[in-house]
Amino acid sequence: MASQGKILIIEDEKSIAQLERDYLEGNGYEVKIAPDGNQGLHLLEEEAFNLILLDVILPGLDGFELCRRIRKDHDIPVIFVSAKREDIDQIRALGLGADDFITKPFSPQQLVARVKAHLARYDRLTNAGSSHEGPVVEINVRELRIDCAARKCWCRGEEVALTNKEFELLAFLAANPNVVYSKADLFGEIWGVNSFGETSTVTVHINRIRDKIEEDTTNPQFIETVWGVGYRFRGQ
Repeated sequence: MASQGKILIIEDEKSIAQLERDYLEGNGYEVKIAPDGNQGLHLLEEEAFNLILLDVILPGLDGFELCRRIRKDHDIPVIFVSAKREDIDQIRALGLGADDFITKPFSPQQLVARVKAHLARYDRLTNAGSSHEGPVVEINVRELRIDCAARKCWCRGEEVALTNKEFELLAFLAANPNVVYSKADLFGEIWGVNSFGETSTVTVHINRIRDKIEEDTTNPQFIETVWGVGYRFRGQ
């Protein structure tokens, strides 16, 4: 069976790491395990991976710091798998650029489903971004320019560094100006999988986008909050 992708598991609990590996390998994935953050970073420098499963509590570097470092050089999906259940931990993980957060104990089948969904979505985005067929699609709204093919964004003449999910969310809203979307609508459109804390996921990403493109986040000119409903991108 051809490999469905290469997964890096960074997990210090041997039994959990082995369980994740067994189910992923059973579904055709190639898997490497790192028992701590430093070894995880070393493997990332030596090999190419398609997705990372990451615990929060690790020897040495914790998962949050590790995620921050990973996001400096890697844009592949990162899924936290952790016993931490507090909303603040999940919000922090998403704020650092994680794509999803699964709490322990978890269903191995659910884990595999999440991995498949994130890899499929990432592949679609990567293929779309690398395609040279057809014209380059750009969105220009006032001081904001979004190049959907190159997956780049500029605001007030300066390039804005966005994570995959931040780019998808901003591009989707900008392509559908003046339409109000609920948080559930946006979660389904951008993430496409069921996840704990979906409302906070959308909120965190909207806030991070605003921090990067709005001159005054208390009075946003691009992404407006429609209280009690959701969000709307302000068109021309």
